[in-house]
Amino acid sequence: MSCPGGWAAAVPDPALSVSLRQDSPIPLDVALACAPGELLALVGPSGSGKSTVLRCIAGLHRPAMGRILCGGETWFDDDARIDRPAHRRRVGFVFQNYALFPHMTALENVTAAMQGVSRAERDARGRAILERVHLGGLEERRPAALSGGQQQRVAVARALARDPAVLLLDEPFSAVDRATRKRLYRELAELHGTLGMPVVLVTHDLEEAALLSDRLCILHRGRTLQEGPPLEVMARPASPDVARLIDIRNIFEGRVLEHRETCTLVAWRGHVLEAAPRADVAAGSVVPWCIPASGVLLHRRDRPSRGERENPVAGRVAEFVPLGENASMVVLADGSPDAPLALSVPVHVAHRNAVSVGVEVTVSLLADSIHLMPRI
Repeated sequence: MSCPGGWAAAVPDPALSVSLRQDSPIPLDVALACAPGELLALVGPSGSGKSTVLRCIAGLHRPAMGRILCGGETWFDDDARIDRPAHRRRVGFVFQNYALFPHMTALENVTAAMQGVSRAERDARGRAILERVHLGGLEERRPAALSGGQQQRVAVARALARDPAVLLLDEPFSAVDRATRKRLYRELAELHGTLGMPVVLVTHDLEEAALLSDRLCILHRGRTLQEGPPLEVMARPASPDVARLIDIRNIFEGRVLEHRETCTLVAWRGHVLEAAPRADVAAGSVVPWCIPASGVLLHRRDRPSRGERENPVAGRVAEFVPLGENASMVVLADGSPDAPLALSVPVHVAHRNAVSVGVEVTVSLLADSIHLMPRI
């Protein structure tokens, strides 16, 4: 299987291997792989095809072309005319709305999903699975008598009751409050560490994906844009499109001047910036580059630091919005509306430096945070 950037080869002998293509009703050009014991998060805006990919894996949607392999078995292959029906795919699926049977108890919801298990064994096994997801003692409650978080746990228990080869989670935390969501994050992290199967999580929340996943796959308009460890994807987006999707606002173009041992020099709006080394980018080429808000530092007025010598850029504050303990700022580099630099500073730092709209300030662009994105 191949994919943009050749990343699929980084996952040896994947338990789950997916390659999908279709033009309609939802365009897809997706390739992904997930190894045993790994949690892969699919992230992208609404309509990017995330849930459709899960439905294809589960056999609930038939793509026009492609291949789906899981645990050494072929579940779908249009060339070979193989399309295993959903009930014959060992898939545990947790839906966004949980889809629990309202007339059944928690235990009955779980045991109803068991296949190939004798009636005598179902009760004991169902109770053990509910205990595993911290629902011991609530076996006889119906969904209406359970909180949102407890319903989510029942849905996970029901998915595990199928003895799945892969666990699919479709926005499983969207229906619960923030405090419950944090508890469920911890529980999923603990559970994931013991499962030994590939887990695919669909979410629109980048922070959630970064917290929970081993690997991150960015989807946009049905196409795989980038995949890799979360911190790598977030620090080194493959393109301006990926940078925008992970909420990096500082995206510009510069000309590569030369490569040095510790940095690459980039010309930008009359400045020569030191950037993280990218010897693979030809000198003289014009490339997009980006820097996250965390890589833009406001200079102190009263006591300049040595770090402020790093890519200093003067500008004028165009936006200043306090948001709790921090303030969101936009500084127009050299006063130009074509070069807005977004950053965040603690409110007390902003007040100490008398920051307000229209004030002239200087910021540093940290070299290690400047990432070049050569056009493919």
